[in-house]
Amino acid sequence: MPEHVELQQLVDMSVGSGDESIPNLLENKRPLIKRCPYLGLILATLSSLFFSLCSVIVKSLVNIDPMQLAMFRFIGVLLPTIPIVVYTEQPVFPQGKRLLLALRSIVGTVGLMLSFYAFRNMPLADASVIVFSVPVFVALFARVFLKEPCGMWNTISIILTLIGVILITHPPFLFGGTVTEHNSNYNSLRGAVAAFISTIFGANAYVLLRVLKGLHFSVIMTNFGAIAILQTFVYSFVFGLLCMPNCGTERFLVVCLALFSYLGQILLTMSLQLEQAGPVAIARSADIVFAFLWQVMFFNEIPSKFSICGAVLVLSSVMLVGLRKWALALPEDSSLRSKLGALAR
Repeated sequence: MPEHVELQQLVDMSVGSGDESIPNLLENKRPLIKRCPYLGLILATLSSLFFSLCSVIVKSLVNIDPMQLAMFRFIGVLLPTIPIVVYTEQPVFPQGKRLLLALRSIVGTVGLMLSFYAFRNMPLADASVIVFSVPVFVALFARVFLKEPCGMWNTISIILTLIGVILITHPPFLFGGTVTEHNSNYNSLRGAVAAFISTIFGANAYVLLRVLKGLHFSVIMTNFGAIAILQTFVYSFVFGLLCMPNCGTERFLVVCLALFSYLGQILLTMSLQLEQAGPVAIARSADIVFAFLWQVMFFNEIPSKFSICGAVLVLSSVMLVGLRKWALALPEDSSLRSKLGALAR
């Protein structure tokens, strides 16, 4: 599969992580694929598991500011990428693309930092649902900035997502009364605003990736990691947030954060090489299920009926986007495409 097509699949899938992945990991592994035809979907689900565990770690490390946690994660993105860009002898700062690379890095960094603040100030499941709605909004911003078509199904997905977000955040000016806090340390309004703005930044980051799709993935990742580390370091220094994690559990979890982020990206890439982007996007919806599970297991927080209803709507929207991408990728004469009907138009 051509490299630019693989990167386009990653962009179209819009997983919301803010990173790109490493292609060509499954070369000469076709016998394994034949033995396990659902391997791509299994790997995508495992990717969701690792990404959701990253959210748990961010929420657990209450003594470290989310901005600095983002810096540690970006270190995990940059270090494995440097040998790849050196080996492939790619120009790290290609002419004519430097401004776009910097803008993509800044937008992605802000989006990830805001998502970390959302995890800290909201129930884990609620924040995850909002942040994971990025794929739905990519179509909207692609329409605004790239003049790509935004059809009926994309519009329906956006409307369902917005309704779901409203149910999750449960704003008092619409529902009356006050917002019920699961934890005295929460600031639901701040968390909801951070999560929603994170989604907007994340969607624009993927739009910028579409513009940069001709570049080698290692160039994008190297610029993203380097600029993101510098950006988060400056923010942390200016606001007096720089500190070393405490010895023991905190440092171990920081290492796990970087490791799980990298493993999630690797598994996501492998799944996209085995399966079309649409089914992978649907399998990645397991992120929301894991978030609800971890919220109950680790934080003893039972989701409200509004959160559950909102999550169902957002999950339906993401699955609708995934089904449509799958239908559009099928051959014109495919019987499955004819069964999916209107989704393929």
